[in-house]
Amino acid sequence: MKKKLNIAHMHWGFPPIIGGVETHLTIMMPEMVRMGHKVSLLTGSVEGVKGQSDFEGAHIYRTPLMDLNWLYKRGLNGLDDEVSHVFMKFIEDARPDIIHAHNMHYFSEIHARTLDNISKSRGIPVVVTAHNVWDDVLYLELTKKIGWTHIIAVSHYIKREIIGIGVDDRMITVIHHGIDEDKFNKKVKPSNVLKKYPQLKGRKVIFHPARMGLAKGCDVSIKAMNIVKEVYPDALLVLAGSKNIVDWGGTQQKDIAYMVNLIKHFKMDEHTLIDCYTLDEVKELYSVADVCLYPSTSCEPFGLTMLEAMASEKPIIVTKMGGMPEIISDGINGFVIPVKDFETLAAKINNLLADEKLRTRFGYTGRQMVEAQYTKRHVSSNTISVYNKFV
Repeated sequence: MKKKLNIAHMHWGFPPIIGGVETHLTIMMPEMVRMGHKVSLLTGSVEGVKGQSDFEGAHIYRTPLMDLNWLYKRGLNGLDDEVSHVFMKFIEDARPDIIHAHNMHYFSEIHARTLDNISKSRGIPVVVTAHNVWDDVLYLELTKKIGWTHIIAVSHYIKREIIGIGVDDRMITVIHHGIDEDKFNKKVKPSNVLKKYPQLKGRKVIFHPARMGLAKGCDVSIKAMNIVKEVYPDALLVLAGSKNIVDWGGTQQKDIAYMVNLIKHFKMDEHTLIDCYTLDEVKELYSVADVCLYPSTSCEPFGLTMLEAMASEKPIIVTKMGGMPEIISDGINGFVIPVKDFETLAAKINNLLADEKLRTRFGYTGRQMVEAQYTKRHVSSNTISVYNKFV
């Protein structure tokens, strides 16, 4: 029997900050606790949230020094001693057998090198999960020159990109994300979301669950919807607004302003719903959705919303970008389309809206795939297996 571990996670954000990595941690950390491990997380501060708390058995420590929005505004100069002090205090409290950093191969050299120094001085292995890759010098420096014990890539696409900058492929293990298959399923009742948004009733709902941004292809969905509404006048595009997110570089509001104007340009106000949704509301929106979309225009590293749609037994349309085609097989559990091809996206939406049997088949197949390969137990067990190689 493998020993129970003290695991210290480190990531820039955690709910109420919303994002793919944050959601991933809410799925994996409690499952590791249920498996008998002690789990801690050092993350960024959020106004109005306590500095220390528990999340389903995992202990959460918060500090402004891990808040990327604050760090971006303040700048990173002169923070070396403070970062070192906070990291050392966290390690002394958590007493980890292993440190698991998330996306710390980017954003700040100070944080990465401090973690590297602690790892070497304390003899604690450090695994980093690359949830993303970037095309700049900082990413090259921190991925290659920090002494990561091992790298977990969230898709084969990400692994290939890391190999491309000269990292030995034996240093990298691919572990796809998992989903809480108990929370996302076709039995979810949409009563609360229908009460809050009565305009959903009796409509053909097309759900784009990723936060609003050009990289997520929301503009492509809007352009496609302008075509779909001519065939299905009762169709409604549901877009997810954004608050409490990491917005490194401050581009989010500019993207949202463009898309709001695009909706007005097409006179689509009655065919669009935009709001910020809670996790419970998101589950209910999947329940009422006829079709889900994720036409990302960037090299999406994975795309957790694919698993949410599949677990909810809903068909999803994605673009042939990044790691998404590793999960969605065209004509099997969804459709895969070319990037920025709003006309093909509209055609596939119309195809699915016209064919209930096809929607059901895609949804059922997706759920089977989740139960076989992408449960919270799968991702947690596979990650623990990586730890056990180095502890």
